[in-house]
Amino acid sequence: MSLFRKRPAAPTAPAAVLDVDPALAALTGDYTIDPAHSSIGFTVRHAMVTNVRGSFAEHEGVLKLDGGNPAASSATIDVKIGSIDTGITDRDGHLKSPDFFDAEQFPLMTFRSNAVEQLDSETYRITGDLTIKDVTRPLAIDLEFNGAATDVYGAQRVGFEGSAEILRSEWGLTWNAALETGGVMVSDKVKLVFDISAVKAA
Repeated sequence: MSLFRKRPAAPTAPAAVLDVDPALAALTGDYTIDPAHSSIGFTVRHAMVTNVRGSFAEHEGVLKLDGGNPAASSATIDVKIGSIDTGITDRDGHLKSPDFFDAEQFPLMTFRSNAVEQLDSETYRITGDLTIKDVTRPLAIDLEFNGAATDVYGAQRVGFEGSAEILRSEWGLTWNAALETGGVMVSDKVKLVFDISAVKAA
């Protein structure tokens, strides 16, 4: 999640010199994810022929950005499973049931980062632990830094968007149904999509 960037070394320099863009370094600090302007969603293949898209309306999280030391950046996110929304009430109810998330017994999905890596000038890979139904497994999310701005209320905001792919069976989400024409009703592969706006703490 760091905003640290590399500047090209001067031609006469004997070796590459790392520098920090002052404007980006100034963004270092603690940020709270703004759920009203953020989304955490997913896409999954349905009946082998189309995609079902959904999101979680209720979530919260904190980003700790360090412009001078990318490895010191971190993120924590908590997602309320009961807020799942695919646009169809019956399907949402099935997803909340013990067949899938079992939202009553396991109300939260959580992510806790443990490493950050800069891939290029605007892309970062954040690695951590994703917990669903008390099963914790590693997850790597590639995020693009979309920029920073001061909003009309004077709050400093930063934006990120990115995605990751998981196999839901690895977190115990194994329900499925065979199709007469072959294949299964719901794919094992799920794409997670993140569009994050976060506000800097005063």
